[in-house]
Amino acid sequence: MGPGRPFASLQALFTDVTLRPGDVVEVDGGASYPGGAVLRQAGTTAAPIVLRGRRVDGRRPLLSGGVNTIELRRADHVVVEGFEITGGSSRCVFVNAADVVLRDLLVRDCSGQGILSSDQDSGSLTLEYSEIRTSGGGDSRHALYIQTDEIAHPGAVFRMRYNYLHDGLGGNLLKSRAERNEIHYNWFENAYYHELELIGPDQYTQQGGWTPDLRREDSEVLGNVIVHGGSFGAVIRLGGDGTGESRGRYRIVNNTIVATGSASNYTVLRLFEGLESVEAHNNVIHRTTPGSLRIERSTEAAWSLGRRVAGSYNWVPAGATDVPAEWTGTLLGQAPGFVDAARFDFRPSVASPLNQAGHPSPASPAAWPFPAPTPLPLQLPPIRQPLAPGTGLARPPEAPPTIGALTGSRPDPVFRSGFDG
Repeated sequence: MGPGRPFASLQALFTDVTLRPGDVVEVDGGASYPGGAVLRQAGTTAAPIVLRGRRVDGRRPLLSGGVNTIELRRADHVVVEGFEITGGSSRCVFVNAADVVLRDLLVRDCSGQGILSSDQDSGSLTLEYSEIRTSGGGDSRHALYIQTDEIAHPGAVFRMRYNYLHDGLGGNLLKSRAERNEIHYNWFENAYYHELELIGPDQYTQQGGWTPDLRREDSEVLGNVIVHGGSFGAVIRLGGDGTGESRGRYRIVNNTIVATGSASNYTVLRLFEGLESVEAHNNVIHRTTPGSLRIERSTEAAWSLGRRVAGSYNWVPAGATDVPAEWTGTLLGQAPGFVDAARFDFRPSVASPLNQAGHPSPASPAAWPFPAPTPLPLQLPPIRQPLAPGTGLARPPEAPPTIGALTGSRPDPVFRSGFDG
């Protein structure tokens, strides 16, 4: 599809052609195409339908405008890859489907939601090797807003890996109500509100038969860099937001969490409404600017089975407040020994106290184990730029592991003070 091809737009192709499982649609890059495209055909697990943008002279095909720039409507088992997507007045990408893969996308400048999966009929979704930036608005439009339908697709998982999310214009960089979240090896930077908000389904928008007790929603946050600037006072919110509670278990392992803004006080873990447990291991938490840093705020937490908190071998700055008493082996210091924090180089230097100081086998308490965990990170996150598909870097093996998402032996130290427009 493209200039001089049989079809000049996705709308024309979707209207005139019935796509079948295994079909691949290739769209020429270096050209702009109108938004408002709606795919209604489905593939199969073994033979998904693939919509693929082909770079021409290094340029992706650009999908621009529309209420929803591109929509997957009951289009299960679909892969969308290689596009630049912008300008949707409501959503740039709208997923109303299951078993969807979004890969190698640039989603930018979306005044509504950047990527939204619907409350109903959405199932498992994978987002990888993509950049989402300058999107969202107000307090209810987010760069990335995910939900899975527990009635239509029980057991659905949102998998997010090797992505670069940054510079939100409103809302959160990631707000997820999925039944299970696996947030691995991403770089988050500069949300308008929270970088991550992992909560329960919106109780007002579910299918008939749904109840708040239907399923527990669990989240694993592993191997990410999370940079919090701006004036909003919290980095991560877990549990609920006033509309839906996860009542879930949270596992937070080997992340690098850095506050860089000018607010007088920042909270790292904002525990809010219904949740079951929170465990944190091998994380480095730091602030590079003057002001206080609170590790946990649990005033609004509503523990479903009484307070359940655990953790081990986290590095926090001396003077940080509200460090959970349940954490063991906590390392305190004045500085974590980053190579160059001013340039966002959060690798540990040779003399860093983070080097090989983590717990070698962090485990959940036996009374409330996290289901099917990834014990330790196996990969490294991208550094302030998206990675090409398949180019994720293996994390060098260490015994014991270095604290945080990065290691000093990373072979590609590319650090940028901004992003390419």
